[in-house]
Amino acid sequence: MKGTYITDIRQIPFFQTMPESEQEILIKVTNRFPFRASKHYLSLIDWNNPKDPIKRIIFPDPRELEASGSPDPSLEKHYTVQNGLQHKYPQTALLLLSDVCGGICRFCFRKRLFMDCKRQTVIDYMPALEYIRDRPEVTDVLLTGGDPLILSTARIKEVIRQIMEIKHVGIIRIGTKMPVYNPFRITGDQELISLVREVSGGGKKIYIMAHINHPDEISSESVRAIRMFQQAGAAVVNQTPVIEGVNDDQATMADLFRRLSFMGVSPYYVFQCRPTIGNYIYSVPVERSFRIFQNAFKKCSGLAKRARFIMSHSSGKVEVVGLTKENIFMRYHQAANPGDYDKFLVSRSNPHARWLDDYEPVYLESGPVREWVFEQEGACAGTAAQ
Repeated sequence: MKGTYITDIRQIPFFQTMPESEQEILIKVTNRFPFRASKHYLSLIDWNNPKDPIKRIIFPDPRELEASGSPDPSLEKHYTVQNGLQHKYPQTALLLLSDVCGGICRFCFRKRLFMDCKRQTVIDYMPALEYIRDRPEVTDVLLTGGDPLILSTARIKEVIRQIMEIKHVGIIRIGTKMPVYNPFRITGDQELISLVREVSGGGKKIYIMAHINHPDEISSESVRAIRMFQQAGAAVVNQTPVIEGVNDDQATMADLFRRLSFMGVSPYYVFQCRPTIGNYIYSVPVERSFRIFQNAFKKCSGLAKRARFIMSHSSGKVEVVGLTKENIFMRYHQAANPGDYDKFLVSRSNPHARWLDDYEPVYLESGPVREWVFEQEGACAGTAAQ
C-alpha cells in the first residue's frame, strides 16, 4: 500500500462492479481528465455510500464532460515569466516543479498540467533561481505543481538548498496534498524531515501549504505526517475550495476548521472553486459558499477561524468580506496591479454567480471598475502521460 498509485480506473474493484455502459462513460472522462490515486486514499472511501466525500474528490463523474470552463481560469499564463515560473505578486514567486500529484482532484484548477498539453513545469530550475536572485522584492518562493513531494527528496533538496542561499528569500512554501493522499511519503522519509529541520535551523522558514478538503481525509497516519513536519520546525497551514458534495455545508466546514486547529494547523484560505474546464459540477455559487464559510465560523473558536474566503481571480485574490440581501462586498487581499490594493468592491447580489466575472460591473466610491475579462480557451484533449 505504501506509495502505490493507480492511474487506470479499471483496476478499482468498485469500477469493475459498475454496468458496462457506465464504465464506458467513465473511461471517456478519464481519457480527457486523467485519474490518479494512491491505494491509501482509496482505502478511506466507503464505497457503499454513494455520497462519500472522498469518493467525490477522487472518483470521476460523467458530468465532467458536459461542464464548461477554461483550462486557465486565473490566466496564469499572463504571469509566467519563464517556463515553470510565475511572478504575479511582488513578494512571491511560484515554481512549478512537477506535473504529477499523489492523486488528481476532480476539481483541480490546474488540470491542464495533467492533460495532453505542452509541459509547463520546470526542467532546468537554474534560470528561475537566477530570476529570483535578481529581484530582492521576492521574499517567498512557493514550490508547487503538481505536487513537489512526488519528486525524490534528493531533487527537492537540490532546489531548496539553492533557494536557501538567496538572502532576501525568507520563506519556502511547499504546496502539497501528500499528507492525506500518501502520508507514508512523509512518515517513511527521514531525509525529508531532516531537510525541513535543516532549513528551519538556517534562519528561514518552511511552510507546508496542505490541501485538506474534508475531515474524513485525515487518517492517523496523516496526523503523524503533519506532526513530523511540525516537530522539524515547519509551519503547516491549510487551504481548501468549497466543493459541492464534499464540504458545502457549515457543519462539515466547521468540523474541518476544528480538526485542523486541534492539530496546530491554521486554516489559511477557503477558495471559491475556479471555473476550470470540467469543474462546474463541483462549484457552489459564491454567495452560498460565503454563507457556509461564515456560518462555520460561528461554530469555532478564534484559533479555528483564521481563514479568508477568496476568489483567485486573474486580477488578484479577491476576498469576500460581507453580504446583504442587496449587495456583496469585496476587497483585494492580493492584487496583480498594486493600484488595486485599496479598492473596495461592491456589486448587486447575484445568487447564481459562481465567479467574479458573473457579477455586473463592480462599483467603488470613485466609480465603476473596469469590466473583468474572462478568457475562454479551447481545452487540450487526450490522455496525459502517466
